[in-house]
Amino acid sequence: MFTIGDFARHGRVSARMLRHYDAIGLLRPEHTDPRTGYRHYAAAQLAVLNRIVALKDLGFTLEQVRRFLDDRVGTEELRGMLLLRRAELEAAVAEAAGRLGGVEARLRSIENEGRMPADDVVLKSVPAVRVAELSAVARSYGPEDIGPVIGPLYEELFRRLAAAGVSPAGPGIAYYENSANTANTASATNATNAEGYGEGAEGAVVVHAAVTLSAGDRPGPDVPVVVLPALERAATIVHRGSMDAVVPTAQTLARWVDAHGHRSAGFAREVTLECPPDREKWVTELQEPLL
Repeated sequence: MFTIGDFARHGRVSARMLRHYDAIGLLRPEHTDPRTGYRHYAAAQLAVLNRIVALKDLGFTLEQVRRFLDDRVGTEELRGMLLLRRAELEAAVAEAAGRLGGVEARLRSIENEGRMPADDVVLKSVPAVRVAELSAVARSYGPEDIGPVIGPLYEELFRRLAAAGVSPAGPGIAYYENSANTANTASATNATNAEGYGEGAEGAVVVHAAVTLSAGDRPGPDVPVVVLPALERAATIVHRGSMDAVVPTAQTLARWVDAHGHRSAGFAREVTLECPPDREKWVTELQEPLL
């Protein structure tokens, strides 16, 4: 038998919590000294305590926990519930990390206000390029909405190319269009996503995940092939790091375009120069077309 202090220590909870569970009848001590009122717990009760804490961490109220205990939820069922909850928490952490990255990127943009790059931006022409692509619609042009769309597109594109026995002949090129201005997206893998936004939705953009092909490559009917037209004039800048943090680089490019009297002709293309597993080591060239 354990004193309440020892049982709390072994269960990694507070004695105060155990007293509360006793008061509401959720976890009674194995024995309570009638003279002193001291509570004593058995080691076997740790299993009950573990279930209470686990169910609470799943978001259930103590009353719901009581019903689960009364119904004697099995170990496998509880394990399944915990695995589901873990997946939900991991998704929430990933989303929070993405939002934090966005905040940090915006902060860097604010810190860079008023600074003009001396030689970061290069004005050049870009030749036409033949690409295989898949497309879909993102809710907005923000990195937090582009990332979850373009990543799966590239995964599926590379899978289809591999199945067709075709290897990329050059870098990946992501490019974008206003969804409202696009008559159709014949190559789209999902023109409308599960949350109900799609082609023509306000603020939505068509995301094209493309990769360079050689002239003779014919990947098959399930991989659309298009020719991206040449850009006679493009303002270009190299971004280093995850595309989740592209905003400061993109806004540096925008300030240069404006300061030099140019006019943008649309969304910048994103040409992947280096793409190692560590996203923070990515190297991407932004190519903004100019009128």
